[in-house]
Amino acid sequence: MNATPTNPIQLVPGNSLITKTPEDGRQLAIKMSRLIVKATQPDAAVREKLRPMYAEDPAMLIGICQAVATEFATIAAANNYWR
Repeated sequence: MNATPTNPIQLVPGNSLITKTPEDGRQLAIKMSRLIVKATQPDAAVREKLRPMYAEDPAMLIGICQAVATEFATIAAANNYWR
């Protein structure tokens, strides 16, 4: 789905960070990280062109992991760490 002024990207799917399990939270963190990339670079052709550059760059892959970890920390806190 492409974002438009009348149809923006929903950066928090379902408008909620609440998940049933830590695994669901991790999946949500990955999805939210991907949505950030899509919102930052809405052109799918450009994203596809750039993919080989970051796919083989360890520093960029670590950066991706850091983004997911940050999202997951936020989701875990919102879920009271699934206690």
